[in-house]
Amino acid sequence: MSTDKNRATAAAILPLVGGPHNITSIAHCMTRLRIGLRDRSLVQEEALKAVPAVMGVVEDDTYQIVLGPGTVARVTPEFEALVEEGRSAPPAPGDRPVTADGLAAQGAALKEARKAKNSTPFKLFLRRIADIFVPLIPALIGCGVIAGLNGVLTNAGWLPGIVPALAAIASGFMSLIAVFVGYNTAKEFGGTAILGGAVAAVIVFPGVAKITAFGLELKPGQGGVLGALAAALLAVHVEKWCRRWVPETLDVLVTPTLTVLVTGLVTLFGLMFLAGGASTAIGTFANWLLATGGAFAGLVLGGLFLPLVMLGLHQALIPIHTTLIEQSGYTVLLPILAMAGAGQVGAAVAVYVKLPRNGSLRATIKSALPAGFLGVGEPLIYGVSLPLGRPFVTACVGGAAGGAFVGLFHQLGVAFGSTAIGPSGWALFPLLDGGPGMGTTLAIYAGGLAVGYLVGFAATSFFGFTRQMLTDLNTDPDPADPAPPSGPAQEPGEPREPAMA
Repeated sequence: MSTDKNRATAAAILPLVGGPHNITSIAHCMTRLRIGLRDRSLVQEEALKAVPAVMGVVEDDTYQIVLGPGTVARVTPEFEALVEEGRSAPPAPGDRPVTADGLAAQGAALKEARKAKNSTPFKLFLRRIADIFVPLIPALIGCGVIAGLNGVLTNAGWLPGIVPALAAIASGFMSLIAVFVGYNTAKEFGGTAILGGAVAAVIVFPGVAKITAFGLELKPGQGGVLGALAAALLAVHVEKWCRRWVPETLDVLVTPTLTVLVTGLVTLFGLMFLAGGASTAIGTFANWLLATGGAFAGLVLGGLFLPLVMLGLHQALIPIHTTLIEQSGYTVLLPILAMAGAGQVGAAVAVYVKLPRNGSLRATIKSALPAGFLGVGEPLIYGVSLPLGRPFVTACVGGAAGGAFVGLFHQLGVAFGSTAIGPSGWALFPLLDGGPGMGTTLAIYAGGLAVGYLVGFAATSFFGFTRQMLTDLNTDPDPADPAPPSGPAQEPGEPREPAMA
């Protein structure tokens, strides 16, 4: 997508979310533009979904616009620039008032209903934890791919001179990931980010090996990202306490010193032991779960993952994945969870086959399938299966079957996983690693994808539609208009009403 097209997309989105004065925050993850809104009643949702680059929207703690990987990273800077330009200009005469009191009065009922339904303390906490790790995903992907490449070169005996360099590049970030987690945690929870990084750095400092507590010796990195998360959270509370009680004249010296000292001591003599135990328990439980109940565990994990993606809660699993990667070099859970995307692809292909006359929906599927094969399921979820209802359930059935297939091999002692998080589908192949060897690992993962595709297709073909749904949907909503050239947001809403009725 060219720069002009990125800016055009941003310019099309901005007025449909209430204009620059309605925006309170802007961020993005791998696929979604996440914006904070003063008044959600100003959003023109149907018009927003009709923007060609928009694959769907998700109403959550933030308003999330699904743009897809790559696109979102390019559109977000343009959107930020347009918001800044709009804020510097005076509001147009026809603009609605954007004062705090005016907006509160206009959107009070909507906001209160939204808070009551979705802003539970547990959900909010999970989202904040996810927001700590999401910015780390690009580095995890890059280092994971390099680690996979290094493994191939090592096993093949090629380029021995470059292998140590690649190992250093791949491992450097992971060796210091606790520092980045601490920095982001303090930033997310309202503390000074660098102080969060400073206390987390204690965990990976080699000198902790000389410290003994309770008759036990500490190990550098003990507790990993969980310890860093806990240490930074404690640092935020200590810092806030200092801000309340330390005189302003002494604040610049006393507050950071006490924050680092108190938190550092608690981390060394408490949190590292507790977090280390928790990390070990997570790894032991994950391996035990798949070794003893692999097929059933895979069925449950693969079947439930699409609803987590739909709710945006799948990112709460990032700390678990990261902990497993720290311990064994790969996460055994991700290849199983990736089967949910395979079921989604199979279901979408079945919808394409069952509705030969619905040009609009078939165009949506054609544009979203490439991303689906690469593991990005949101375009198919929000553009196809979820609006139709039943195909979303049958897609979950396909994911469950693929997960059971991969889980069965874990139960048989063939354990493997992904060296990084983020990619899925075919994009996960370069990141796979494990005990059975690369050939066996790739074959099992490919077999799981094939099972997910086939079961998702079959389940949707036989159970994804009622007769009435087929009658209502198997027609072009507007035969006079040509099928949309791109973008899953091209009127899947036309057949949506009879499908959901």
